[in-house]
Amino acid sequence: MSIDDSPASDLRVTTHVKNTRLLTGLLGTRDENLRVIERAYPQSQIRVQGNEISVTGPDAATVLRLFDELVLILESGQNLDATKISRTVDMVADNLRPSEVLAHEVVRGVKGKSVRPSTAGQKRYTDAIESSIITFGIGPAGTGKSYLAVAAAVQALHRRQVNRIVLTRPAVEAGEHLGFLPGDLMAKVDPYLRPLYDALYDMVGPDGAQRLIEKGTIEVAPLAFMRGRTLNDAFIILDEAQNTTPEQMKMFLTRIGFGSKCVVTGDVTQVDLGGGRSGLPGLEKILTGIDGISFVHLGSRDVVRHRIVADIVAAYESVTP
Repeated sequence: MSIDDSPASDLRVTTHVKNTRLLTGLLGTRDENLRVIERAYPQSQIRVQGNEISVTGPDAATVLRLFDELVLILESGQNLDATKISRTVDMVADNLRPSEVLAHEVVRGVKGKSVRPSTAGQKRYTDAIESSIITFGIGPAGTGKSYLAVAAAVQALHRRQVNRIVLTRPAVEAGEHLGFLPGDLMAKVDPYLRPLYDALYDMVGPDGAQRLIEKGTIEVAPLAFMRGRTLNDAFIILDEAQNTTPEQMKMFLTRIGFGSKCVVTGDVTQVDLGGGRSGLPGLEKILTGIDGISFVHLGSRDVVRHRIVADIVAAYESVTP
């Protein structure tokens, strides 16, 4: 790497990529990745000659750091695409190390696929889960709150840090009525627990999940079934916590026993309680200062679904009072 001493607007930096394979992965098919980087830094000129990349312009040093981080990501065995590069650009702008964020493996799924945080916010979230007894993951849809919580739970089970996993959520309808669904209570709430099942299937497979459920190693139940219990040596996930009442939230949080870890996820912008008061907003003010409790807030930059979902979330955030 070299940097000249020209004025900022004419700053020129160069770096060498080790080999052609890395350079191909860096630039992308037909230079698609390079085009994404050029759009992110329109005031900088990027030139590739052989294995040398030179950057000229006011953002040259930042662009060079981005290239170095992307090379490290490639060297870790990951592939690059437009979405990953855009997230890396955001992290570099925040003076973070994307190679460290994206290299952190939470768990390896049943098909050998690594589950990793995709954004700096998700990395803060997984770090908080690892270091805290109770972690609150608060943010919009698509930020991986439930998925990463299930991944952390499966990892804790694999490491024998806990003896079982308990997945629960309030049985509150989003504009629909449970009474119209066939079956007993468990059958009625099963559709509401489906996102947790889906994440679980990715981690241990449908057959593996069913075996663990039959053995009682994994329990999936509506929140109402938690009353009166003490949960020891368990990894407990309360999903859709914005649909708990303050009384239900207090009841749930006081179920946690020795050797247990808990993750509470929710989106305060999607409360489905019919005229009721949610137990999630305002909870941070009540619990702040208690050792072992962490609150992590995720936003539109942490959305890992289609890019349009992040744009929708950002649009709603811009008009939220």
